[in-house]
Amino acid sequence: MAKHPFHDVAIVGIANSEQARVLEGHDSTTITFQAVHRVLADTGLTPSDIDGIAAGPFSGPLTYYMRNGPAWRNHMAPSIPIILDAASAIATGQCHTVLVAHGSAGVYTERASTAPWTRPAHEFVVAYGMFTAAEFALIAQRHMHMHGTTPEQLATVAATIRNNGHAHPEAVYHGRGPFTPDDILASRMVADPFHLLDCAMTSEGACALILTTRERAQDLPTKPVYILGGACDSFGPSYQHPPAWDLAGPSGRNNGYTGRWAAQKSFAMGELGPTDVDVCEFYDPFSFEIIRQFEAYGFCEEGEGGDFIMDGCIGPGGRCPVTTDGGTMSFSHGGAAVQQLQRVIRGVEQLRGTCATAQVPDAQVAMCSNGGAGALFTDVMLLGAETP
Repeated sequence: MAKHPFHDVAIVGIANSEQARVLEGHDSTTITFQAVHRVLADTGLTPSDIDGIAAGPFSGPLTYYMRNGPAWRNHMAPSIPIILDAASAIATGQCHTVLVAHGSAGVYTERASTAPWTRPAHEFVVAYGMFTAAEFALIAQRHMHMHGTTPEQLATVAATIRNNGHAHPEAVYHGRGPFTPDDILASRMVADPFHLLDCAMTSEGACALILTTRERAQDLPTKPVYILGGACDSFGPSYQHPPAWDLAGPSGRNNGYTGRWAAQKSFAMGELGPTDVDVCEFYDPFSFEIIRQFEAYGFCEEGEGGDFIMDGCIGPGGRCPVTTDGGTMSFSHGGAAVQQLQRVIRGVEQLRGTCATAQVPDAQVAMCSNGGAGALFTDVMLLGAETP
């Protein structure tokens, strides 16, 4: 396999804080610090071992309180692009060990309304009822019109992911199931075709990761997981404009399959393809998004995603197990950044072989994603149990 600079970077630490619908006694800072303490414990590292921080608004405070400056830092809210940025900083010698962390608590207080990060705040869309569920529903409806995708297929995705969370002891919705597709379809309509149980929930929590060089990883007690590839697609700012399936630039690539270019780039970096992926830790804001991603990433042809997921392939024991901890529908949805990092954390758990539930036997390659066509972006990362 041709070497890529990412291949010399490993994820050596992962941690979730406690997760709950509401975390009494916590704010975003305290819950983030809890995740930081846990990830340091996971690796056996101390603050003095860290020389890079990527923690959004917590980057400055963490650097100060950990007394580990001067340090490389990134102030953007963490997600796959920030993990890739941290990996690039390590690969180019700007730093050698980076802490990535984020948390959210006490932000969503007006619970009679949708979560604040899903509400547009300008006159061109707010007056028409535009919010995240409606944005993603527009994308789903277009696919249903073009290809005949059915509500039953969407409900099969939702039931599969929610049952993964039902079984996970640390999931916010642990023990709430099991669910059948009929249960999903019986829940109230939110934005056609999405019923309530087709949609992500909201919760509070934090998580953290530590990345370092391949050489340093060999001296740590945890099993390192390597970055095989990663890339990002964007068609504009999220949650500001009504999304369109056919939105496209000069390249001809359209928003309906955002993430296709990122997946192709990621696979090329690792000389891999969809058939090499053992576990699909896909971002699950709404049920249709999983169907769309399987098509965008090349697991099946355009228009075939609905049929693709109906034979059990995405469930435990299937050939493409998806979002195995319950994702945003059931495990946790702690603000705009936390759940995006959690897809990578679950991918690392799968490759370490340490999942509390739904462990894929001998998993070697995990594909993780963020975003979706309703948000006008999709980010992709490939993780490997071995370095190329």
